[in-house]
Amino acid sequence: MQLKIYNSLAGEKEIFKPILEGNVGMYVCGPTVYSNVHLGNVRTFLSFDFIYRSLTHLGYKVRYVRNITDAGHLTDDGDVNNDRFVKQTRLEKLEPMEIVQKYTVDFHKVLDMFNLLPPNIEPTATGHIVEQIELTQKLIETGFAYESNGSVYFDVLEYNARGLNYGELSKRNIEELFANTRDLDGQGEKKNPQDFALWKKASLAHIMRWNSPWGEGFPGWHLECTAMSTKYLGETFDIHGGGMDLKFPHHECEIAQGKACNGASPVNYWMHANMLTMNSQRMSKSTGNYILPMQLVSGENDFFEKPFHPAIVRFCFLQAHYRSVLDISNDAMLASEKGFSRLMEALKILNSITPNDEKRSGFSLEDWKTKAYDALTDDFNSPVLIAHLFEAVKFIFALKDEKESISAKDLEDLRSTLNAFVFDVLGLQNIEENNNEKLDQTLQVLIELRNQARRSKNFDLSDQIRDKLLAEGIELKDGREGTTYSIS
Repeated sequence: MQLKIYNSLAGEKEIFKPILEGNVGMYVCGPTVYSNVHLGNVRTFLSFDFIYRSLTHLGYKVRYVRNITDAGHLTDDGDVNNDRFVKQTRLEKLEPMEIVQKYTVDFHKVLDMFNLLPPNIEPTATGHIVEQIELTQKLIETGFAYESNGSVYFDVLEYNARGLNYGELSKRNIEELFANTRDLDGQGEKKNPQDFALWKKASLAHIMRWNSPWGEGFPGWHLECTAMSTKYLGETFDIHGGGMDLKFPHHECEIAQGKACNGASPVNYWMHANMLTMNSQRMSKSTGNYILPMQLVSGENDFFEKPFHPAIVRFCFLQAHYRSVLDISNDAMLASEKGFSRLMEALKILNSITPNDEKRSGFSLEDWKTKAYDALTDDFNSPVLIAHLFEAVKFIFALKDEKESISAKDLEDLRSTLNAFVFDVLGLQNIEENNNEKLDQTLQVLIELRNQARRSKNFDLSDQIRDKLLAEGIELKDGREGTTYSIS
């Protein structure tokens, strides 16, 4: 099997050839932790979780790095009052690192809920200030950057004058960029409007600041990712991922910084996940067409008629290719719930089927596996993969109705392959098993509370817990080995 990846830099699918055979270095731009993670973020990170799982399933040893941006940086107008961290600290009356901690915890909680695997390394921008200062100094020494009034900027004209191409990823013409760009960020400090900040001088109002050779300041957003990706994956690595919105200017600037620092393109394969819409409209707080991940799962919103389990949301997201726009709606979620239930039912049936190869089957297991892997290796085509999984689902229901047959060997192969695709690659979870596990955990908590009541001679509370559980069909049984329960 040859893995093909759509390379945004080349604008086409290419056969994947890792730098070190059998190994993959992958960097994905993580969140800026000044607010709750939104559904669009979840879609991007879930896409790369699927890609990470797929690479691992295909036999690659992956070093997956995803950063946390926890240092404030200015927005386009250069006004410190519009720094996202500064605004949030004032709004919530918290210290900057309290904001960072609060929303980093939220980020991890949401991704855990959707069963995303953690990266191998999760570096933070504030933990790599030294590396960013060193990179800035190197760019000044090589003539690709200049200091101005305590800030340092990357010289885009100088970069292009040396035969390099700022705009190669986003396919933008440098002359058009200069003609259509106003100097909003530099406030007259920059040589050229399109030059971008490597290091910004901190005003008195700026809270997050560090000492540097150019005075107190903070790093530019683009520089953070270059410093962290190259530290953990090398000057050139295999895959860099992120949302489509990061292609310009963020990833464009990363390419320029990498080439200027090291004389080589920093990444071989650039991958970009597309956007998420809701009810065929862009999600936006300003228009009210907006929902947080927790609200979709809890049902506390005005867009969906009921709560949806995170596994169903994940299944819905994976039914669109990562490079396609994904639109979610009440109907789409209901359809995903129905499809998810049928898939899980088929897996349950598969475990109860006994082999019987007396009849001739019209289902070729080898052909099915080939098609499934062809979809997986064709730029991680999750919707086509899922369509092939439902071919197997149809066959399983035919086995149940004794309209098809299968040998013992093929039955074991089908079980292991289908389970691997569903749980390991797609990262879905069996809701029924998950609910049983949570019920057991809840009952163990109630049993412990009852035991505490008995130890403190609060027999009224102890009996109340026992009787209320019994009324719900759950009988507690006290024995020498402790308290157990049975459900009728």
